[in-house]
Amino acid sequence: MNQLTPALILTLVGGYFLLLILISYLTSRKADSDDFFVGGRQSPWFVVAFGMIGASLSGVTFISVPGAVGATPELMEMLTGKATVRPNVFFSYMQLVFGYVLGYAVIALVLLPIYYRMNLTSIYTYLGNRLGVSSYKTGAAFFLLSRVIGASFRLFLVAIVLQKFVMDAYGVPFWLTVFLTILLIWIYTYRGGIRTIVWTDTLQTLCMLGAVILTIFAIGNAFDTNFFGLVGIVQESEYSRMFFFDEGWSDPNNFVKQFLGGALITIVMTGLDQDMMQKNLSCRNLRDAQKNMFTLSIVLVFVNLLFLMLGALLYLYADQIGLAIPARTDQLYPTLALQHLSPVIGIAFVLGLIAAAYSSADSALTALTTSFCVDFLNFGTQNRSEQEKQRTRLVVHVGFSILLLAVIIGFKSLNNDSVINNLFTFATYTYGPLLGLFSFGMFTNRRIVQPLLVPVICIVAPVATYLLDQYLTSMGVTLGFLTLALNGVLTFLGLWVVSQR
Repeated sequence: MNQLTPALILTLVGGYFLLLILISYLTSRKADSDDFFVGGRQSPWFVVAFGMIGASLSGVTFISVPGAVGATPELMEMLTGKATVRPNVFFSYMQLVFGYVLGYAVIALVLLPIYYRMNLTSIYTYLGNRLGVSSYKTGAAFFLLSRVIGASFRLFLVAIVLQKFVMDAYGVPFWLTVFLTILLIWIYTYRGGIRTIVWTDTLQTLCMLGAVILTIFAIGNAFDTNFFGLVGIVQESEYSRMFFFDEGWSDPNNFVKQFLGGALITIVMTGLDQDMMQKNLSCRNLRDAQKNMFTLSIVLVFVNLLFLMLGALLYLYADQIGLAIPARTDQLYPTLALQHLSPVIGIAFVLGLIAAAYSSADSALTALTTSFCVDFLNFGTQNRSEQEKQRTRLVVHVGFSILLLAVIIGFKSLNNDSVINNLFTFATYTYGPLLGLFSFGMFTNRRIVQPLLVPVICIVAPVATYLLDQYLTSMGVTLGFLTLALNGVLTFLGLWVVSQR
């Protein structure tokens, strides 16, 4: 860390953002509102697929998944005094990833044909056409709520690391770090929108994967072995266990729960999420969008294996050098990269971390702007001049930037990890009503006859899901990611009650 001076790191970060701004300039010239929302539907599918790797991983995966690999009950008891069984321990995260593959297949073969046939800009327009205005606005509102909390949480995690290892050296307050972060996002997205993000995500994915690969090879040098030697070391370690069948339904790493949960997470948080689908809708046609989905699902299997391999190696390397594992295991990677490995690795880590944060935050900001403009300001149905659209979109873009800033600072003021994590969990609960709404529209031929009750049902369902989950947990049964399914089923049943053939 002595060689990685704050001036050097900030110079590299500044150069990185100048490159992002250059990409923005080149891609956003003569851009109009259609380019901002769906890139003129001219995005190359292979560029979208590669860029979506970074967007799918985010900063949570970048620092938290490697840290979870070795978070065994024994280690957690030593660090915190409580022998907690955490999800994603060892290589169990791959069970979730295999579920992703099934989820992406459903998106490619079921959802994308509907979206392209209806020529959608916002996917929630489908709900308006099928179930009415009340369902449409409710679905869009739940997306806005989910994405604001989710994007803020991810940026918050990364901002904490940047603050601790870089900005504190300059005496920069946390709020200013966050403000500058969001300001830079705004600068390179406000004109080109999704047209720019498709290309900046490609650069960000390269930075993330580059950081992981360089770190793995650096640890290989420390162990005096090559990549295949490292694979053998990981396979022989306790960390390589991938499948969990023996512990029953109460185990958060149970294969059935993880696999089905992975499929549901992908369908809901990708296929029913404007942020992720907006990039797919920017492809030239349905066939290209489907190729993007299938390619992404395969590549993500190998990319996540790399992250888990990195996690195992971080624990093995920490043991070799006698480093005490941090109480928050997601601090293990930054601690080793910035304080115990070479300056090159530290630089790669900082750039990868920033790329991880921005790959999810920039597309989230664009998707929030798109959804609000199309779903609530009716850009698609009202006759507006291009100049008026540009002006309104700019105001909305600034508004959501300020909102993200306020929410992140609110997280910091809470100063309570359990509360913040519960807020993030709450955001995942809000995707359940979207699952129920879309499933009801696609798999029934019923129409809503009491539309004013739709928002009530979509609020009651997550609350009921939470209470049922708490009750089942007290009985020794943990649903894990399957709370999404329960949430969706309760929403579906409520919609059935207020509908008729």
